[in-house]
Amino acid sequence: AVCVSGGKDSLLLAKCMQTLQRYRSVAFELVYLHMDPGYSPENREQVMASAREIGIVPEVFRTDIYQVIEGVKQSPCHVCAAMRRGYLYKEAQARGCNKIALGHHYDDAAETLLLGMLYGGEFKAMLPRLKSENYHGMELIRPLYLVREKTIVAWQDAFDLKAVTCVCRVTRKEDGGKRRRGKELLRMLERE
Repeated sequence: AVCVSGGKDSLLLAKCMQTLQRYRSVAFELVYLHMDPGYSPENREQVMASAREIGIVPEVFRTDIYQVIEGVKQSPCHVCAAMRRGYLYKEAQARGCNKIALGHHYDDAAETLLLGMLYGGEFKAMLPRLKSENYHGMELIRPLYLVREKTIVAWQDAFDLKAVTCVCRVTRKEDGGKRRRGKELLRMLERE
């Protein structure tokens, strides 16, 4: 199950997996899934328009994640991410899939490691492959794990794709929150 959020990363992942399937040496099947966490009709249409533009038609299922997160005071982003993964595992498994593919890339992995150290007091990596503890026989894969974000941005610009970013109240209210600050810190360190 290729998870298509509508962001630039998941759009590139979907296109790469579609291309890989076309020119594969080992046969595999793909299902493209879009989980709607509570988007506005405009955001939902933008996700579908961008997917159509690259030749992908994801199966859509709706959730109430954004509504649930409204009441969460501590670590709403962590709770949201866990809920999203749970829904994706469940929907993928119901469709006979044994993996969910997420669009996390090199920079996401570095940011997550940094945020865990600074705000969570833990040194925990975002792995490229991870067997699910809660969904028997399921695995999470991150095929773009070694791809830099600037490469994904260049692809998006080259095709003039409009992507949807996280539009929840936390991201809007905190201007990107801790992840944005972690991203800025890593950029500064890379420049130095």
